[in-house]
Amino acid sequence: MLSIKNLTATIDGKTVLNGFDLEVGAGEVHVLMGPNGAGKSTLSNVLTGRDGYTIGGTVDFDGEDLMAMDPEDRAKAGLFLAFQHPTEIPGVGNMYFLRTAVNSRRTAMGLPEIAATDFLKQAKAAMALLDMDPAFLSRSVNTGFSGGEKKRNEVLQLSLLEPRLAILDEIDSGLDVDALRVVATAVEALRSPDRSMIIITHHPKLLELVRPDFVHVLTGGKIVRSGGPELATEIEAQGYLTGAAAPA
Repeated sequence: MLSIKNLTATIDGKTVLNGFDLEVGAGEVHVLMGPNGAGKSTLSNVLTGRDGYTIGGTVDFDGEDLMAMDPEDRAKAGLFLAFQHPTEIPGVGNMYFLRTAVNSRRTAMGLPEIAATDFLKQAKAAMALLDMDPAFLSRSVNTGFSGGEKKRNEVLQLSLLEPRLAILDEIDSGLDVDALRVVATAVEALRSPDRSMIIITHHPKLLELVRPDFVHVLTGGKIVRSGGPELATEIEAQGYLTGAAAPA
C-alpha cells in the first residue's frame, strides 16, 4: 500500500529526514518511536503534503506518486492524519465539517453523498464507542474542547472517513488512563484488512491496547531498528540509545 524509499526532508536549511525507508502492506499497523526531533512528526507532515519542505526520494501510495499529489487529493485518495495538536476552527460546526469531509471522500470514490439524517445516525454510533456526548456535533470544531476531547474528535473523523491509510501522530498524548483506554479501543476496532495505520507514540502503554505488526525506532531521520511489539517494551526499559545502537 505504501512504499517509502530514501525519503529526505529539509526545512529552513536543516535536514530532518535523511534516507527514510518504510514498506507498509495492506492491513498492517506500524508504530514509529524515537526521541524528540527524530523526524516522526516531519514524516506525517511530508506524507500529507504540508508546505515548506524540500523533498527527495520516492513515496508510492496505492501505485500512485504521493509526492506529486496536492494535499486535498491525498485525502480524497484515502490518506488521513490525526494531528498531535488538533486545530480549533471557531464558527465551523463539527457536524457540518465532518459531513462535508465524508461527502468529499465519497464523491472521490464515486459514491453518492450521504444524507444528513443517515450521517447523524452513523456519527452518533461512532461517538458512542468513543464515549462522546452527541452535543459535540453542534459545537465548533475543537473549540473549547479539552485535550482528550480533541483526540477523541480526531478518532471520530478517522471512523467516519474510513481512510485507506491512517497516520496517528501521538494520539495518546495528554490522555488520562481512562481516555487512553477508550481511544485505543476505538482505534483497535477500526483495524481492517483494507486499512493500514502508522502510529507515532512515545508510550508503550498504548501498544498494550493496539497491537502493532511492526515497531520501528527512528533516530537521525531514518529507521535504525525494527521488530515486533517486544521492541517497545525493550525501549521502555532501556531507552532509545540501546535501540539506536542495535543493527537495523
